[in-house]
Amino acid sequence: MMLPSLMMLAACTDAPPPALGPQQGVRASFPPGGVTGIIQIDALDAQPLHAAELIAPDGAATPASYLDVAANTRTLGGTASITDPWRTSMLGSNGLDPALGTPPSPVARAQEQLLLTSSTADITLPDPVAYRRDWTNYKIRLGFAGSGHALDLREIPAPQPPPEQSGG
Repeated sequence: MMLPSLMMLAACTDAPPPALGPQQGVRASFPPGGVTGIIQIDALDAQPLHAAELIAPDGAATPASYLDVAANTRTLGGTASITDPWRTSMLGSNGLDPALGTPPSPVARAQEQLLLTSSTADITLPDPVAYRRDWTNYKIRLGFAGSGHALDLREIPAPQPPPEQSGG
């Protein structure tokens, strides 16, 4: 009796259904505890990231020093994967992909696949002092694989620098 009532109540709301799994998008940040002066770009998109650069207010471009792309990543799950002796050697330390962000599956064997391309890029700041002073006027230009040889160019705002460490 309760389940049909809840289903009818949920159908009457104007809210969209909740998003399941990782969402497509791009984020630029200074990771906490990361190397000082490096902007990290994380992208989940149907297309792989081919280029990333920091654009200064004067138009000078600093390209990414590191770029990694993983298409359609897979994660093994389930109770069989917990005791699998090959899991750590084949899939890293724990066999879980942080992009999927899901807890272990209760089934004996499971496999999950992200149908997006996960890309990461690092851009080293050419002048951290100038960036800190004028960061709102910087942009990050991203080039995703487009049709043919053309890149699908997108711009996102540069991230706010982390607070300065006070030395003592």
